[in-house]
Amino acid sequence: MLEEKRVLSIQSHVVSGYVGNKSATFPLQVLGFEVDAINTVQFSNHTGYGVFKGQVITEQDFDELIDGLKQNGLLNYTHVLTGYCRSPQLLSKIAKLIQELKNINPDLLYVCDPVMGDNGHMYVPQEVLPVYINEILPLADIICPNQYEAELLTNIITNDRASLLKTIDTLHDKGVKTVVISSSELGLDKHLLGIASTTLGGSRTTVSIDIPKLDAIFTGTGDLFASLFLAWFTLTDHNVKETIERTIGTMQSVLERTSSSFPGKDSSAKLSSKERELKLIQSKCDIENPKVKIQAKPIST
Repeated sequence: MLEEKRVLSIQSHVVSGYVGNKSATFPLQVLGFEVDAINTVQFSNHTGYGVFKGQVITEQDFDELIDGLKQNGLLNYTHVLTGYCRSPQLLSKIAKLIQELKNINPDLLYVCDPVMGDNGHMYVPQEVLPVYINEILPLADIICPNQYEAELLTNIITNDRASLLKTIDTLHDKGVKTVVISSSELGLDKHLLGIASTTLGGSRTTVSIDIPKLDAIFTGTGDLFASLFLAWFTLTDHNVKETIERTIGTMQSVLERTSSSFPGKDSSAKLSSKERELKLIQSKCDIENPKVKIQAKPIST
């Protein structure tokens, strides 16, 4: 790999708030990564507000940006991170770009957050799904779907741990070396369940982690998760147990700080969209030095 860690991050952008590239860039920079961002959309704020305005990048816009980088010899990346993209045509272009970047740097690590939906509901067009399955998965080194997105990618309904592990097996079989279920509703006692599995190094390591549920719903958490996982997987030399522990440790600190910013308003019903914006800047020390309070447990596969 190149000595300098350079990430090309392709996902959404908001002027105000923290989702997409706004949620991913700062943590990566704090942890020592150079970040070049391409915004698939540029909105005033995330869509959970009552009103949002902005633009969606066109395929021509994307081609022009890549051409400018190419002509100046700036396509030498060590990592690619992709997130929200609602255009199947643009997603296909992104797949072709990633292949080109891997030809330039065979050690490039591609982390895919397949942002398609949650809780049984897709919020991107259905036509995006086959592009993820047929064009993106064969290129992805790491994939970080939530439970619903893992079901979409594998056509497997996950209603227990065994079926969740089956989705992970299926994604490994498609060539993805590291599979991370960032969150699932299969935890016990008011916990979400996360599972990370890697086949890097010739043997398989699979761990689970129990994630305490908070009484609020936040936006940008998946984007933050993917960026943290990319960073710590690199900085721990691909130690999946340490990576998931540090990622969740940071996430919990950020979310707890966000919740505690408004005493007496501890539920999502009481917090406004503005109040639920992640307190990322205030969490700089936690991003640099995460407190690991929850240990990941090995799973025998």
